[in-house]
Amino acid sequence: MTTDCLNLTQDGEVRILRLMQPERRNALSDEMRAELRDALRAAHEDPAVCSIVLAGSGGCFCAGGDIKGMGQPVDIALTRLDVVHDVVRLIALGPKPVVAAVDGVAYGGGMSLALCCDSVVATPGARFCASFGRVGLVPDMGAMWSLPRRIGAARALRFLQQGTEVRGEAAVDMGLADVLAATGTDEDLIATATQEARTLVPAAPLPGGHMRRIITRHHGDLEAVLADEREAQGALFATEDHDEARRAFLEKRPPGFIGR
Repeated sequence: MTTDCLNLTQDGEVRILRLMQPERRNALSDEMRAELRDALRAAHEDPAVCSIVLAGSGGCFCAGGDIKGMGQPVDIALTRLDVVHDVVRLIALGPKPVVAAVDGVAYGGGMSLALCCDSVVATPGARFCASFGRVGLVPDMGAMWSLPRRIGAARALRFLQQGTEVRGEAAVDMGLADVLAATGTDEDLIATATQEARTLVPAAPLPGGHMRRIITRHHGDLEAVLADEREAQGALFATEDHDEARRAFLEKRPPGFIGR
């Protein structure tokens, strides 16, 4: 099944969701956000599905937020944020495990999308970067919850502040990813991620959903982070720096930040 933004296939009991706008590096447009939320919800509710693989297309996982779609009034921007918060909840709190299959860029919200999954499989050419500061915003989609759980609070803060890029094997060594696919081919990536998704389903599947929810809720408060993130982002959406960053991106020039 293919929609405007997603391709959905089934490999046994594993549902594979592919972001299918490679010409935009699979950026999280409004349509992509809504279709991904609906597809995740449907996969969780489908008794034929035991686990989920989330992948990109065209040699790219996800470039993050759709900067061309930014610049709306704050209330509209927060409504858009609410949709991706639903996506995060479906991945982190849903009853079935989700594996991210990452090749190419996983920048900004794309990185956040991968990190809230149960496991991350990366190719040698996978590229992770917390690029939020470049557009004058705080990390969103739960990155301030998921990243410290993976690499520790101090290391996470430094990584988010620096906005450096980490690739493939180094991402596995750092803890951003869990499994390195043997090659950079899409076929190998999906096969490795599908196998990883199968290993995360216990022999009796129902306890797995309970374990995921309990661990998520009691080892870092996801809902509190999402609420604080929403408040901070709402303030930053209205700043001159964010508007300058958006215009600089569209005009393909470096931004000139002024701190207000």
